Amino acid sequence: MYDCIIIGCGPSGMTCAIYLKRAGKKVLVLEKSMPGGQVVLTKSIENYPAFKNVDGVTLATSMFEQIKELGTEIKFEEVITCDLSGNEKIVKTNKGEYTAKTVYVSTGAYVKPLQVENEKKFINKGISYCATCDGALFKGKDVAIVGGGNVSIEDCIYLSNIAKTVYLIHRREVFTADEISVQKVRDLEKAGIVKFILNSEVVGLCGEEKLESIVVHNKITDATSAIDVSALFIAIGRKPDTGFMSGIELDGKGYIKVNDQKQTNINGVFAGGDVSNGLLKQIVTACSDGAIGASSIVKYLAQN
Repeated sequence: MYDCIIIGCGPSGMTCAIYLKRAGKKVLVLEKSMPGGQVVLTKSIENYPAFKNVDGVTLATSMFEQIKELGTEIKFEEVITCDLSGNEKIVKTNKGEYTAKTVYVSTGAYVKPLQVENEKKFINKGISYCATCDGALFKGKDVAIVGGGNVSIEDCIYLSNIAKTVYLIHRREVFTADEISVQKVRDLEKAGIVKFILNSEVVGLCGEEKLESIVVHNKITDATSAIDVSALFIAIGRKPDTGFMSGIELDGKGYIKVNDQKQTNINGVFAGGDVSNGLLKQIVTACSDGAIGASSIVKYLAQN
């Protein structure tokens, strides 16, 4: 019987483990792939305190070494199902079954890829899924964003202060983002900083060692053209990793609903990081969620 099973070994899960182990709790961390989650895909991180510049693999490895040194039990197994209804939480993986008094879900959310040839080849070499993480690497250069929702519009505004020109590519004529934000981008277009490429899709990614240009297809005219850019930021949506559980309340976008103590609608079940409905999806806020979640779990265990 564990005090807590942490599902997911990203920044939020690892921070939760650190705080729980320091509180003397028996903890099991389950991770289906590699420690760090989406962090390891980031080449350069410049907004995490104490690190002027650090790559994602280095930061994730440092966090992982810390939880290992604390004696945290870690198993690389994929969670298949969870029975969270009772006082004892049962977590089944592809290799075994585990029981705990509490569960902390930090499985993250996966960006939706374009599924275009060479996409994986150019990750961290011009392809990015996080403008706030990697935008500064392309200061004064021409970049592109694909998407039409709030994230892509916010990314466009952010990159307009960094890049020379920002091409905003959207498969429709009308954006789905908030009108206030859209109007800001329209003002940037009038100023010549942003260029709209509407009713269009990215169908090709070109370059040798790094991304050098993208191929765009207009669905109305059927014309295809190439645009020279140093980076393409993909913001066509994220999918929270919650498919293995039932009973946990989700918001309209599929994220786990939590209160300010990171408690879900199920007693003894907590969540944080990108899988939860927080306002900001950043490493530092994921760590904050983990610390708050751990504190809430310690209190819950004391009361029950």
